[in-house]
Amino acid sequence: MSKQHQALIIGASRGIGLGLSQELHHRGWAVSATRRQSVGADTYPAITWLTLDINNEQQSTAFGQLLQPGQYDVILINAGVQGPERQSASSATPEELLSLFMTNTFSPIRLANLVLDAVKPGTGILAFTSSKLASLNENTQADMPLYSASKSALNMLTRALLPETDSRGLTLLSLHPGWVQTDMGGAQAPLTVEESVKGLANVLESYQGKGGHHFVDYTSTPLTW
Repeated sequence: MSKQHQALIIGASRGIGLGLSQELHHRGWAVSATRRQSVGADTYPAITWLTLDINNEQQSTAFGQLLQPGQYDVILINAGVQGPERQSASSATPEELLSLFMTNTFSPIRLANLVLDAVKPGTGILAFTSSKLASLNENTQADMPLYSASKSALNMLTRALLPETDSRGLTLLSLHPGWVQTDMGGAQAPLTVEESVKGLANVLESYQGKGGHHFVDYTSTPLTW
C-alpha cells in the first residue's frame, strides 16, 4: 500500500479552504488545516486543526518551526480577503490598502518561506490561491482592481520563489478556484464550493512532480499571466 498523502491547508475556516480540506480527506489524504481561532474545530474531527493568523509574524515563525522537514505532499496557502467595498485606490484608506496587501500578498509569501522545508522534495507542491482576476490578459476590464492587484502581486512574488523551489524539485501552483458561492463570491456565483474543490483536488493530484510554476484554474486550464 502506498504511503498516505499529506496536505496542509492554510486558511480553512470556511469556504474553499474548508471544502478542499474535506474533499482531500474523502480521497484518503491526511489533512492538517489552519484557522485563526480554534473554536469549532471539533466539528470536523477528521482534520488536524492548527491555529494560525498569517499576519502575526511571531505566530507564523513559531508555526514554521513546528513542521517537520518533508512532511507534506501539498501545502496550499489559501488565506485571503476581498478588501475594501469600494475598490478604488483613491477611496480606500491607507489602513485598508495595507491590510489587503498584507493578507493577500506579503503574509502568504513570508509564510511560504517559513514552511518551505516542510514540503516533500522531489514531488511536493507549494500552492497559492490566486485568481483569474490577477491577469491583465484574463481581466481586461480591471474588475475588482484592488483585490486583483493584490493577487497580481502575489503571482509575481510566487514566481520569485521559483529558483528555490526548483532546487528542491518542487512544483509551484497559482490556482484560480473559479467564481464560487462563498461569502466572498456571493450567492450569484456559478460554482458551488463542492464543484470548485473537486477540481482543485484533481489539479493537486495531477501536478505532483511536474516542477515549474503554473497558473491554472480548477479545471486544470492554463491561464495567461
